[in-house]
Amino acid sequence: MTPQPDPQAGAAVKAADRAHVFHSWSAQELIDPLAVAGAEGSYFWDYEGKRYLDLSSGLVYTNIGYQHPKVVAAIQEQAAKLATFAPAFAVEARSEAARLIAERTPGDLDKIFFTNGGADAVEHAVRMARLHTGRPKVLSAYRSYHGGTQQAVNITGDPRRWASDSGTAGVVHFWAPFLYRSRFYAETEEQECARALEHLETTIAFEGPGTVAAIILETIPGTAGIMMPPAGYLAGVREICDKYGIVFVLDEVMAGFGRTGTWFAADLYDVVPDLMTFAKGVNSGYVPLGGVAISGEIAATFAERPYPGGLTYSGHPLACAAAVATIGVMEEEGVVENAARLGAEVVEPALRELAERHPSVGDVRGTGMFWALELVKNRETREPLVPYNATGQAATPMSAFAASAKAHGVWPFVNMNRTHVVPPCTVSEAELKEGLAALDTALSVADEYTE
Repeated sequence: MTPQPDPQAGAAVKAADRAHVFHSWSAQELIDPLAVAGAEGSYFWDYEGKRYLDLSSGLVYTNIGYQHPKVVAAIQEQAAKLATFAPAFAVEARSEAARLIAERTPGDLDKIFFTNGGADAVEHAVRMARLHTGRPKVLSAYRSYHGGTQQAVNITGDPRRWASDSGTAGVVHFWAPFLYRSRFYAETEEQECARALEHLETTIAFEGPGTVAAIILETIPGTAGIMMPPAGYLAGVREICDKYGIVFVLDEVMAGFGRTGTWFAADLYDVVPDLMTFAKGVNSGYVPLGGVAISGEIAATFAERPYPGGLTYSGHPLACAAAVATIGVMEEEGVVENAARLGAEVVEPALRELAERHPSVGDVRGTGMFWALELVKNRETREPLVPYNATGQAATPMSAFAASAKAHGVWPFVNMNRTHVVPPCTVSEAELKEGLAALDTALSVADEYTE
């Protein structure tokens, strides 16, 4: 679709937004939201007619791109047939969505509890773990993000937690492996893995194994920087959980449904958790949907004992119809395979080439359509391009980089010292090359702030 400029309509949209919309994670008077006129495939555009290649996939959820006609049609058909119905009933779209998801989850994660998004999926996974074990504590990693609701944000291991953390959530944080910025003075991935597992088990020992209900990890941490776990780490966590009777929860809200070039990131590591949370890519965000995939053992806990939790819109028919259509599209169009192929053949080689030419790039990591560049001021010392959790003037280098990317027609996902390359999994090779060329230009701006 060719964008048609309509500045007057854009001004009206912007005025209404500024007058009435309260935006998340923002100081309301310091933001300037872009008024979006439309979107299709890998692109969206504003009311001035400027088009952007979306290297953010919305918030890393439009795995099949914007406005896929088969998913739009499925939502329309479901709305005409049965627009909504309470979660206590068996509804075709809900049943089929659960079946299709369960067919793709690893191991025996065959029961699906539907939520409205990723944060409440995490909330319910933690509740299930606590009720199943009768224990209060949850262990989660620093450099993690699990959602913005009260329990989920306390589980989160980044600064977004601080304002809500009263120290009463029963959460203990630990260091997960990340060799580039190792907390264990490791020199190899093998050392990093072994020392991270030792650190985790020591943390459990000092907290009291009988007090720990769950360990929750993003299979591949997303917002924190797409830090690929070293070989053997997740399997080691699985063994520790089994040893102490702890529920192992994998958060696949961002990494799931094709993003990593596999249905789930857990497939890359041949590991099966007890609970797995999902959202985002399950229906490309067309209608809000999330959920928890539940193992047989934990499901049995609630076979004759009521599970004390639910949501009015759990398994909403429109959302589930979108999920059924999305999974169908991913199968029919080879979307998962496309993400794997382009990641290996186009994105990784191009990003590594950029790293060789730009002194601001300290590290490249990822898989499929799930990549991050770590930006640094000094490659030798690995000093970050901006300080941790920088704002205002201190964040200028990253702000300048992002502005350059947008000026050259790509919308980046930028967080602290990282820029993510997370386009729709349906992106074409030509579109990718266009986006990577714009990224190349923007990195030249970041280079100006290096030493």
